Amino acid sequence: MLPATDRSRSVPDRSGPGRSLPDPTSGGSARPAFARRARFFALSLALGAALLAVVDAPDPPAGAVATTVEPGDPAAGIPAADQPAPRVSELVTAALPGSAADGSGPRADGSGPGSAGSGPESVGSGPGGAGVGPVADGSGVGSARSAERGGPVVVPEADPRRVPRLAGTTPSAGSGRFSHSDRTGPVLGRSGKVLRYRVAVERGAGADVGSFADGVHEALVGPGSWVDGGRLRLRQVPGTAGHDFTVYLATPRTAGRMCAAVAVDIRVDGRPYTSCRGPGRVIINLERWRTSVPHYVRAGTPLAVYRQYVVNHEVGHELGHRHERCPAPGRPAPVMMQQTLFLHGCTPNPWPYLDGRRYAGPRR
Repeated sequence: MLPATDRSRSVPDRSGPGRSLPDPTSGGSARPAFARRARFFALSLALGAALLAVVDAPDPPAGAVATTVEPGDPAAGIPAADQPAPRVSELVTAALPGSAADGSGPRADGSGPGSAGSGPESVGSGPGGAGVGPVADGSGVGSARSAERGGPVVVPEADPRRVPRLAGTTPSAGSGRFSHSDRTGPVLGRSGKVLRYRVAVERGAGADVGSFADGVHEALVGPGSWVDGGRLRLRQVPGTAGHDFTVYLATPRTAGRMCAAVAVDIRVDGRPYTSCRGPGRVIINLERWRTSVPHYVRAGTPLAVYRQYVVNHEVGHELGHRHERCPAPGRPAPVMMQQTLFLHGCTPNPWPYLDGRRYAGPRR
């Protein structure tokens, strides 16, 4: 037991030789000890305040879940290496399905379902959007659009006025069922009886009924079409309306069956090749509509010209005209000549009227 006077003796400093610290029980060490206690107390108060802030934090809105931010969380918008470590008080709301934050609802930047850029009534995607529905500015190759009356999405095509044929494969068969255009067109021609026609495309043909209707219209409006004679007029009507004939676009197999049903054999080398006409039915072979014929392609004749020819040729049969021959080498082929099979020295011609006059060749 040391005497009371010895309580101020030094205690060896274990942090290194030659140094000593005052005895903590001595009066001279009271101030440093108090400072340490004060710092500990302040730290405890700060920690308690932080925990209280978390406990008393307001509840997240209905339909949301509270969660801490994780480094590298895509929702944070910055990479993991640059993202600060989460603090206890950092809370974010992660939306449940159907709200903006989970990616399934509309967002402020215009992305997400129901906003510009997506959805059935917006430009960007979905039925009625770019690449699926009609494009208001006609952009895209061949103006991609869906079939009328909500038909299937189709692959856009190259401009038939600029190419002799379309690339890619042609479906050999479809469903055998047809989608009709619901369009009512203008009356074509200046005088004569009005004949009403419908337009239909086989389902599964990968063709757009609206685009096909455009092609038929271009062939029948002229100048140079059947209406130029002043004896008849033509008008497209919707699929449900009364009509005089229908123009069908059918896959080769279906076209072969439809033509065979009216005793017309369209096969060449055993496969359905040409188009045909039956009573009240103009049947256009999809393969010819897409790829024309070799002698047209070799001559560099635009696909649009062949399309005009095949429509006017088969409609000509519907109007009572029969096949004709080439009048002389180098002359335009009559529209009622079987230009799908041969030209016999004539040049391609899609029109029954040239320079306002009926152009015809010798009958077969």
